[in-house]
Amino acid sequence: DGYRNTNQVSDDYRYQDGNYDAPNDGYYRGGDEPAQEEDAQSDVTEGHDEDDEVYEGEYQGIPHPDDIKEKQKKRAPAVDDEYRDRADLMAERMEDEEQLAHQYENIIEECGHGRFQWTLFFVLGLALMADGVEVFVVGFVLPSAEKDMCLSSSNKGMLGLIVYLGMMVGAVLLGGLADKLGRKQCLIISLAINAAFALLSSFVQGYGFFLFCRLISGLGIGGTLPIVFAYFSEFLSREKRGEHLSWLCMFWMIGGIYASAMAWSIIPHYGWGFSMGTKYHFHSWRVFVLVCALPCIASLVALKFMPESPRFLLEIGKHDEAWMILKQVHDTNMRAKGEPERVFTVSYIKTPKQVDEFIEIQSSTGTWYQRWLVRITTTLKQVWDNVLYCLTAQYRMNTLMLAVVWFTMALSYYGLIVWFPDMIRYFQDEAYESRVKIFDEEEVSHFTFNFTLENQIHRNGEYRNDKFIGMKFKEVRFEDSLFEDCYFEDVRSSETFFENCTIISTVFYNTDLYEHKFINCRLINSTFMKEKEGCHIDFEEDNDFLIYLVSFLGSLSVLPGNIISALLMDKIGRIKMIGGSMLISAVCCFFLFFGNSESAMIGWQCLFCGASIAAWNALDVITVELYPTDKRATAFGILNGLCKFGAILGNSIFSSFVGITKVVPILLASSALVGGGLLALRLPETREQVLM
Repeated sequence: DGYRNTNQVSDDYRYQDGNYDAPNDGYYRGGDEPAQEEDAQSDVTEGHDEDDEVYEGEYQGIPHPDDIKEKQKKRAPAVDDEYRDRADLMAERMEDEEQLAHQYENIIEECGHGRFQWTLFFVLGLALMADGVEVFVVGFVLPSAEKDMCLSSSNKGMLGLIVYLGMMVGAVLLGGLADKLGRKQCLIISLAINAAFALLSSFVQGYGFFLFCRLISGLGIGGTLPIVFAYFSEFLSREKRGEHLSWLCMFWMIGGIYASAMAWSIIPHYGWGFSMGTKYHFHSWRVFVLVCALPCIASLVALKFMPESPRFLLEIGKHDEAWMILKQVHDTNMRAKGEPERVFTVSYIKTPKQVDEFIEIQSSTGTWYQRWLVRITTTLKQVWDNVLYCLTAQYRMNTLMLAVVWFTMALSYYGLIVWFPDMIRYFQDEAYESRVKIFDEEEVSHFTFNFTLENQIHRNGEYRNDKFIGMKFKEVRFEDSLFEDCYFEDVRSSETFFENCTIISTVFYNTDLYEHKFINCRLINSTFMKEKEGCHIDFEEDNDFLIYLVSFLGSLSVLPGNIISALLMDKIGRIKMIGGSMLISAVCCFFLFFGNSESAMIGWQCLFCGASIAAWNALDVITVELYPTDKRATAFGILNGLCKFGAILGNSIFSSFVGITKVVPILLASSALVGGGLLALRLPETREQVLM
């Protein structure tokens, strides 16, 4: 008796005034079947048809086509959609969407929260982890890559910003496509682009090609954030949504920890690589780039075994596919709970009226690229229409307020995240310079230097018949000195310069003492032979360990904030969470005036990151809940793209004040957080809202 008669199910369950009235026997049933298209009809059949023959789809809940045709004959004739006003069709669709929203909420509650959601949680978490890793990769490889590829200061700056630029474009483009092509399909495309170009970037040698690969890699990973949250939210009930979306945010933190740990473990080992001739070098930082692509690849593989969002499928009229996926969710969870006998009682799910025109392109029409061009332009136009829809009267105010909150949060957060390590380096450089050794008027002759000279200044010295062989100069300056009949061989140097020196009858063989390192010097009868070519990673920086540790601690410090926000998200609401977190973060910024040492900066960075993470989590949740299914990923993509634009501005502005003043970065960050936090309090609360 696990199966019920179709008429009994239909009669038991009715939709009345926005609510569903069902008999109190522990089972949920589909409502009365309204007029639907043939390909959108489905209900539970009993056991056998009239001819006592088993129809292969009846035990899956899919109706026999003959039954559908017979029912359609009994319906009253309706006016064709093509003769109806578009406004009427849209009004009918809105009514259908409202009914679907409440029915879908009840269906998800019947499916329960269990093994299926937790499996999807970890699969999508790996995708979110890949997004977190991408933010840190370039910052960790820059110190090594700048020597490996001879990067100037402007090149380093561009490489640091190019990832955010790609993520900004990818969020808007791929987020919009996810509302048209599907969550799963677009997430696979996004991860595939990121994985392919991240792997490729680890092998390319030239700066231009490396820059291009990181741009496209960022474009791919930029689409993951809006798609992941839209995708996962559509498998969660109202009571679980805020909490579990906040738990999902922890994977961004795990991505930062993973990147920091891998950089710490791999990059300092210069020998972890290989060379092919004199032109191709694969150093340890390239191994690090390869390892950072692993979370993306793992998520991409696992995602192949996950279904499309049934909420999205219902939105585009694919009723039977959505029903089968919901049944899969129900059965998976019931088996995990030890209740495999529980039957999925839903027979029919409301599907909204399909208003968009479907363009069928015949294979005989034009050439293949013309057909693809039409498809692409049509899809992009639909994406653009969705973007404009987010600015219509119904959503304009919410979109503008959310845009300001996202932007102010990104400007302050990403600006300070870059500013903290730069300030720590600045303190380290100050301490390093304070330990400089100064040698005045020294006279050295017939001596062989075969050891490292570091952090020294030599003034008014005289060096005659000396040899500098197989040695290193690090942060060494020779001022107003004389070199006569000296010999330099196999010398490597870093931040080493000769100023106002006189160099007579001296030979430089196989060194990297290039012309620009001799400032206002007189070279008399001196010879440069076989200069070192290319760029070399000359020294392992002593402060690399501290920089990796700072990033590791900054990522780990958000763990308490993540836990608190997850536990309180559904209790105190999204709005109070955003406003409170941003205002507390603003207070933390003022304490940065007392950060006059490395340890103080590390401590305030951890406090700021821990306080601000709750606002990020609540922003993700409320953005998902404020927009309907067919606009959800598009709106999230727009706002996340604006967030990345704020990150670009924050990085550029805050880094320019390092070593100059702390007042401007601190005041700018705190004022942005206060303004955004107060504005967030005017947003509507979505805690009790079903997903439209």
